[in-house]
Amino acid sequence: MKKPRFHPFPILSSARLRLRRLTHSDETDLFALRTDEQVNRYLGRPAPQTPAEVQTFIATIDGGIEQDRWIYWAISLRDRPELIGTICLWNFSDDQQTAELGYELLPNYQGRGLMSEALQMVLDFAWNRLRLAALEAYTHPKNQSSTRLLQKYGFTSAGAVQQDSSAELIFRLTRFR
Repeated sequence: MKKPRFHPFPILSSARLRLRRLTHSDETDLFALRTDEQVNRYLGRPAPQTPAEVQTFIATIDGGIEQDRWIYWAISLRDRPELIGTICLWNFSDDQQTAELGYELLPNYQGRGLMSEALQMVLDFAWNRLRLAALEAYTHPKNQSSTRLLQKYGFTSAGAVQQDSSAELIFRLTRFR
């Protein structure tokens, strides 16, 4: 299977959301997202210490998109441009049949079904545009909101893996062809 192509960048829209390319104008909102204690509670990543680290992160994301290594969307409300979260497909298998799903959302927007809406658009993109066979997602065992979201869309438990200092649950969703 050939490598996925993310050019032009796919902008996805729903009734309430717009999934768009991350830009440098998102630096302040992205810094707030990636330094939020509640968002990072279950993630094993260091929070950026300076806005310059966020600028570097955006450049890295752009480079990966240009090389078709991943697709990374900024989530914003349909009628407001501010970044409220992110969702991505990355870590594609060598045969381009499987990818890993990742997402995060500012706490003020959680519990409203927004990530569910974003995930539905990304699943549609993964199955119908990229023709992926399966998706995987990793989540902390205590992150019940993420577990419920994945299960709502049919992801099932596929084991656990040790990541740095904690275990993560693996969830998998297979597309039926």
